[in-house]
Amino acid sequence: MQAVDWKKDYEEFEEVTRQFYAGEVPAQKYKGFSGGFGSYAQRGGKASMLRLRLPGGRVSREKLKFVVDAVEKYHIDKVHFTTCQTIQLHNLNADSVCALAVEALDCGIVTRGGGGDFPRNVMVSPLSGVEKGEYFDVSPYAEAAADYLMGFIKTVKLPRKLKVCFSNSPENVPHATFRDLGFVARADGRFDVYSAGGLGNNPKMGVKVAEAVDGSQILYYIKAMVKLFVAYGNYENRAKARTRYMQEVLGDKYAESFREKLDEVKKEEELDIQVKPRKITKEPDGTAVEDKRAVPQKQEGLYAVAYHPVGGCPEPSKLKEIYEAMADMEQTEMRIAPDETVYIINCTGSEARKLLDITADSADTLFESSVACIGASICQVGVRDSQKLLATLVEEAKKWGYADGVLPKIHISGCPSSCGTHQIGRIGFRGGVKKADGTMQPAFVLTVNGEDAEGKERFGEQIGTILESDIPAFLKELGAEVSQSGMKYDEWYEGHAERFAEIAKPYAE
Repeated sequence: MQAVDWKKDYEEFEEVTRQFYAGEVPAQKYKGFSGGFGSYAQRGGKASMLRLRLPGGRVSREKLKFVVDAVEKYHIDKVHFTTCQTIQLHNLNADSVCALAVEALDCGIVTRGGGGDFPRNVMVSPLSGVEKGEYFDVSPYAEAAADYLMGFIKTVKLPRKLKVCFSNSPENVPHATFRDLGFVARADGRFDVYSAGGLGNNPKMGVKVAEAVDGSQILYYIKAMVKLFVAYGNYENRAKARTRYMQEVLGDKYAESFREKLDEVKKEEELDIQVKPRKITKEPDGTAVEDKRAVPQKQEGLYAVAYHPVGGCPEPSKLKEIYEAMADMEQTEMRIAPDETVYIINCTGSEARKLLDITADSADTLFESSVACIGASICQVGVRDSQKLLATLVEEAKKWGYADGVLPKIHISGCPSSCGTHQIGRIGFRGGVKKADGTMQPAFVLTVNGEDAEGKERFGEQIGTILESDIPAFLKELGAEVSQSGMKYDEWYEGHAERFAEIAKPYAE
């Protein structure tokens, strides 16, 4: 669907938003309404955020220019790269959020359905099409899926949100084996399909519902998923209204029920598609780059430059620097990854060097590239301030001076929703409270040994709850132990899981 098709919808968005800021609409009612437009009021109800829907996390130079212009025009002081491969603009007033939502349409960015009970942003392996070792480029299929899913926003009432994703390799970066619907690339150029998985409360691995599916057939599976969700999703209890709870409803018959809906769709509709492979014709300039943030592409001589601002929150002015550098770089674009890293792809060696210099404020170690949701200082439903904790830990880790890899990438979620994907982190923290000295104090639930790679997937084991104030001391002690072993964390943990538990016990009791 074309962006212009949505403009009429935003007249109601502006009307209700104005009423909310005038105190005429209560916060909970506004939340239920505004989410459907990709916007939520921030904690306290004095400002708004706007989520820019970016299928596959692809940010063309034109779309990046829109963000840069918006930052300058509306004096935006906070931007966040999300784990669902979107960009969130924060601290907006009523005028700016209403204007931006409409202005985004003119450059092909639709915020409609960015929140609420709708199909969400379609996720894709961030380096699809350029990654060495990938099975094939899944992004054209994802874009067809994203376009198709937008059609359900006005035609189908879902119980809750629906997340669809595509992975290009066993790295499983977008978590295709445990999303609401995941298309997992195979070496033979086809897809395996997984359904009814998800993070958050009561997390579930997806159920494999099909194997060796030709890419031309993906829309049949999406429509079957929608029909199944409508038929068996919980419309009465929002806490159980995600697709993963259908595994409990249908039990061992889940895959069979999915295939029944698939057969219905195939009898009713013609949904075959043909996609055009994306061609990269850019020539290298012969400049070689050796840098851990310069990822060699499968296109010989081209690079993807990785940039990870701490917490996924770049200085807004940094985006302008990146855009101005990219403006004359042929075929470059930005890709947002599910771990809040962005990649600028299709760079020649000299272009990569320029972008590496511009993004020198990037995370320098694996630990600094940790993941954190936006946190309770902004999010209405957040329990703890994930961003504050991560910033504190990064600063403390600089004092400790451990070698890179001694501490792993950690994942921090401010609440059970797992927007920081804590359940798949080597170490994860989820916001909560803990009684200490007779009072309830800020704390985080500790999880360990999560994994997202295809064939190795597992959710982290919950160890206990640590006071927020004790987390730096816990990680410092853990790092000292790992450092003394001469190993990196992942290697150390494999043979020392019991020792990890011993170190954590005094803090997590």
